[in-house]
Amino acid sequence: MKAVILAGGYGTRISEESTLRPKPMVEIGGRPILWHVMKIYAAHGITDFVICLGYKGYVIKEFFANYYLHGADVTVDTSTGSMEFHEAVTEPWRVTLSETGLDTMTGGRLRRVTRYLGDGPFCMTYGDGVSNVDIGKLIAFHKNHGKAATLTAVNPPGRFGSLDLKSSRVERFTEKPPGDGTYISGGFFVLERRALDAIEDDQTVWERGPLEKLTAAGELMAYRHDGFWQPMDTLRDKQHLETLWQSGQAPWKIW
Repeated sequence: MKAVILAGGYGTRISEESTLRPKPMVEIGGRPILWHVMKIYAAHGITDFVICLGYKGYVIKEFFANYYLHGADVTVDTSTGSMEFHEAVTEPWRVTLSETGLDTMTGGRLRRVTRYLGDGPFCMTYGDGVSNVDIGKLIAFHKNHGKAATLTAVNPPGRFGSLDLKSSRVERFTEKPPGDGTYISGGFFVLERRALDAIEDDQTVWERGPLEKLTAAGELMAYRHDGFWQPMDTLRDKQHLETLWQSGQAPWKIW
């Protein structure tokens, strides 16, 4: 099975980092968050990726073009320009990098990579969010219900700290509590090819028209995930993920 990763947006809400590189290339623990997303899938046996490029897509291309080089011992002959590779530490991934347009919307990007997807179901998610969702169980859930699309429903983390007060005294302070119990789409989709019929053109936003159409047709199901899920929308999110990684207890590190 293949996994499509949307990695073409401008990342304006984290412009401190995305001015020089696309948001999926912002690093957590010295590795792009895109790499972390791919490692999550690879831990469940999915190693064939289609990455939808847009804003500064060349940065992502250069990263993968030099991926083997960066993980290997190399002898360089400066007189001839030849390189001899020795031991390499790398992943057995196949990565298709597709230029899906600078201003193409999420649905349009997905529509543009249709030719790379084959005939069976495929996974799809965003290149800026990590989770410890069990991809294997998610796929099994999708295959069992037989509908066109499955999304992963998550309870988002709180954006602000919360206080438990007794009179004017703080009883408990929680820096980043769970959300209010409302589920939202956390990405990590599994889709049949027919789900793409709901996409009209490059300006189609996947999260609006197509998902609304699939819902109305009874073709969209939700896989509930009550474990860890965290997007990297802001610099605060990035710092939170970095803190988790440096603690050695990053919940999404399942490899």
